[in-house]
Amino acid sequence: MNAAPALVLDPRPAFLDDPALAAVLAALPEARIVGGAVRDAIAGAVVTDIDLATPRRPEAVIAALGAAGIKPVPTGLAHGTVTAVTGGKSFEITTLRHDVETDGRHARVVFTDDWQEDAARRDFTINALSMDRAGAVYDAFGGIADLRAGRLRFVGDPAARLAEDWLRALRYFRFYARYARLPPDAATEAALRGARLDGLSAERVWSELKRILAAADPRAALALMERFGLLARALPEGRDPARLARLIEAGAPPDPLLRLAALLDGDAAGLATRLRFAHAERAHLLALRAPPPPRPDDDDDTLRRRLADQPHAVLLGRAWLAEAAVGGDPAGWARMRARVAALPRPVFPLAGRDALAAGYAPGPQVGQALAAVRAWWLEGGCRADAATCRAELARSRSG
Repeated sequence: MNAAPALVLDPRPAFLDDPALAAVLAALPEARIVGGAVRDAIAGAVVTDIDLATPRRPEAVIAALGAAGIKPVPTGLAHGTVTAVTGGKSFEITTLRHDVETDGRHARVVFTDDWQEDAARRDFTINALSMDRAGAVYDAFGGIADLRAGRLRFVGDPAARLAEDWLRALRYFRFYARYARLPPDAATEAALRGARLDGLSAERVWSELKRILAAADPRAALALMERFGLLARALPEGRDPARLARLIEAGAPPDPLLRLAALLDGDAAGLATRLRFAHAERAHLLALRAPPPPRPDDDDDTLRRRLADQPHAVLLGRAWLAEAAVGGDPAGWARMRARVAALPRPVFPLAGRDALAAGYAPGPQVGQALAAVRAWWLEGGCRADAATCRAELARSRSG
């Protein structure tokens, strides 16, 4: 079934005139843009990733791209996906398909030439949209009306769609945070309450949580998660939604790790291990939560000492978290953050060669001597230059 378009976007989306995309659509004139790019074009949001679908089989897509001088990369032939690389850009092109078997995480698909069958396998109505190269939008399940009303609906039966892939429960709240204003209906609520997260990979859970937390204002979505029991399943270590709310109200940047540090009320190291954080993410989360927090009445020497041991981003993040935790005068916190941002990060000016030049024997003494001088340098507010630190190093040895 290939219905008539529901509307033609006017003005025509600018990305349709991108030369790289235009070249792909010229090679595959029957192809349509699908999913998020169409949704965001209608919503007036910035369009970033552009995916396409086509009734052609993957081997025919590869042949057509090659004939047009476009590099085809077979990135997922089992699921019908070929990536077109041209003009320094990449576009995923997937053959129309429908699911024939699912296990809650993976699906076995067969190819089709029916656009409605392909749209029926999508998660939400606002993601089941497609657009041809003229800017005409096809809408099989009322996604345009839902998007305009701020309503997030599953395509078909919510319980059945969740059982196909339990990650859709978290995806629901990710899209809710960005596009929804209306509460879910009773069937959707019941399905979400019964969703299972225990069989999902840790990486997939963290990826979705990160996207939820990165929304401009995730509070309504997180409140629903808490109410339906999903937040407790995703963050069993403990949660403090009120502290996160205060962080957002204070105007903190929408950094997912900063927001997680505010939301989490439990073992950060354990959470990072359970969700298999990347090393840099784990280190940043633990640094954000490390005591003591900065305070508005800290003098510049104190702030320099803290900057010597942590980058600006960590110290500023800890300042935001402290404000969310203890409150106080917002103007005072803002002034302190401005002072932190304006201070150069101090770097201890000595190295092992300085200790050797001062007469220390190679070995543990070098590290011990440098540690002692660094402690003296920190105590003085990190103000001493290299020459002064060398003099202290020599004085310590002679003393």
